[in-house]
Amino acid sequence: MRSGNPSLRENTFDDYRGWSQGNTMTIQGTVNKTFILLLLVVLSAVYTWYQYFSGVDVTAYLLIGAIGGFIVSLIATFWKQSTPITAPVYALLEGLFVGGISALYEAQFQGITTLAVTLTFAVLFSLLIIYKLRIIKVTQNFRLGLFAATFGILLTYLINIILSFFGVSVPFLHDSGPIGILISLFIVVIAALNLVLDFDFIEKGAQMNCPKYLEWYGAFGLMVTLVWLYLEILRLLSKVMSRK
Repeated sequence: MRSGNPSLRENTFDDYRGWSQGNTMTIQGTVNKTFILLLLVVLSAVYTWYQYFSGVDVTAYLLIGAIGGFIVSLIATFWKQSTPITAPVYALLEGLFVGGISALYEAQFQGITTLAVTLTFAVLFSLLIIYKLRIIKVTQNFRLGLFAATFGILLTYLINIILSFFGVSVPFLHDSGPIGILISLFIVVIAALNLVLDFDFIEKGAQMNCPKYLEWYGAFGLMVTLVWLYLEILRLLSKVMSRK
């Protein structure tokens, strides 16, 4: 198995085939934990949102959320047993970042966050239905292609961050012209398709009777993709709205 989501790697479940010690991972259990993480993200995001519109400088929240969330995500990725603790902590930290970014966009484009949230969940449930109906077949080539595209996007963002220290950026990445919009649309599609891989990955983990704590790990991986998808939809909408 391979997921484009870096937190759900190809060999995540390989050490747990046929696990029989105590309770095992289930799809329903993963869904329940995903809702818990989503609630934590929303609560944290709402706090930062109201801080911003109350006149508070949320720069510190953005930095704490971004840097802290990144560090905790690395711990969760490489130490899966920690996810019953690190996954909720990640959700709270990521909520600080998401809430701050959302508020900044909302201040510039009124109504953009509501539309972005609606589209994110519409994509989530649409792809879940498509996955359950097996309209998209998760083949090895599909996994490899999506993994390559996801890695390419992450590498582009990393290069852009490095270039930003020298006052330049990757051409068209932040542009609101037709090419810039097409680039954002492409990234949104790749982020959305990662949800299909996450669904498949979690389903196979449950089929292999993995240990119970991997429900948190699966929920964490799904949350990583959802946050990424939301932020990319937000970016795409801002480009479109800036042209009006």
